[in-house]
Amino acid sequence: MYRSVSRMTSWAGRCGAFTGLATQHASRSCARPVPHYPRCSGVRFSMSSAASTELAQAPAPAFHAYLDFKAIQRDPTSLVENCRRRGASADPERVAALYGQFLELQQAADRVRAERNQNSAQMKAKLGAEERAALVAVGRRLKGELEGLQGRLVSLEAALQVEGQRLPNATHPASPVGGEGAERLLRSVGTPPAFAFPLRDHVELAAHLDLVDFAAGSTVAGPKFYYLKHEAALLEQALVAHALRALVAAGFVPHATPDLVREHVFERCGFQPRAANTQVYSVEGAGLCLAGTAEIPLAGLHMDAVLEEDQLPLRLAGVGHCFRTEAGAAGAAGRGLYRVHQFTKVEAFVLCTPEQSEALHEELLELEVGLFAGLGLHFKVLDMPSGDLGAPAYRKYDVEAWMPGLGRYGEISSASNCTDYQARRLNIRYRWAWGGGWEGGIVGLGGEWAV
Repeated sequence: MYRSVSRMTSWAGRCGAFTGLATQHASRSCARPVPHYPRCSGVRFSMSSAASTELAQAPAPAFHAYLDFKAIQRDPTSLVENCRRRGASADPERVAALYGQFLELQQAADRVRAERNQNSAQMKAKLGAEERAALVAVGRRLKGELEGLQGRLVSLEAALQVEGQRLPNATHPASPVGGEGAERLLRSVGTPPAFAFPLRDHVELAAHLDLVDFAAGSTVAGPKFYYLKHEAALLEQALVAHALRALVAAGFVPHATPDLVREHVFERCGFQPRAANTQVYSVEGAGLCLAGTAEIPLAGLHMDAVLEEDQLPLRLAGVGHCFRTEAGAAGAAGRGLYRVHQFTKVEAFVLCTPEQSEALHEELLELEVGLFAGLGLHFKVLDMPSGDLGAPAYRKYDVEAWMPGLGRYGEISSASNCTDYQARRLNIRYRWAWGGGWEGGIVGLGGEWAV
């Protein structure tokens, strides 16, 4: 048996963690369940024609997620409340109902399969022509029944996967409940700098010092693209090197990640490249997307892998170009280098056991705090509310720095504990000796710094 994995994310990089049971909501097993169901002789499974038509028309899932449907079926009510607090449109009660239908249909298929095997065994005896013909007729009928049941099982499992994959992660009990404005201040570091002269924002400074060419970027690539020049180009490289040095010193393995990633890897990580308001650039006809964060290629690095427990925690660092459509971005919040279509980011990603995940989440946060404090920034650390977590995060910390030119705080980093949400979708597991057997599961954590 294998246990599922959890993942955490934080500053300029994502940190994924492998774990056995991811905090209190990780399931004991992330391997695809192969349950044994009792025979149910004399019972036929029936489904309304409307329900059958609905299942036949349901979209096929892009991948198979190893979700804990038994846990969903045991307590859909608490999951409904979790979806409400997070503003998610998923329907845990429908998932539980579909799983019940799946089990019932699987029992019916098992019964027909047993009858068919018994019928085949009877045909091995010495029989008269009439007796053999009767058994052949029964065999044909049972074969047709089984094929019909198996076809409905395939459709039902597809619907179960589609609905189950829409469910968000559980929420940490200490996370504030609410939407924007409900975040909790955990700490404030430094004080806002005082200046004895009128302030200029970064756009004015860039123009005065010839550091950024927005006009050429727009001409060559379109609006919200730019060229960094002179000291600005050197500063970006210096910040990347500074962040990587800090991560390598903390035991992270540096990676230069691919900018293009397969579409299904995006979906397994909890992103929606085909949604109407997607932030993802897709390459038409290629099944590829431009990465919006190095978290995605780092998470996919160990997709479908079984790691050994002594490899964990596995600390990964990635430097990647990030591409985002920024659909709907407008106004002063998107001026200059804010809400651009391309930027560079350093990502920290940790794979760990569930038992390690909360401590490693705090470790990621301290790495961020140390980095930004060392740069002399004034910033605050926020515990983000349930409505601002996104589907994968169990808990998320944001770091917002004071921006004198804007006269307000702005996010510069985040650190998330995603428990086993992504690991179950990416099929990442670990193996450990326990009671003479083997179990495994991964937790993911991550952090990111935009530079």
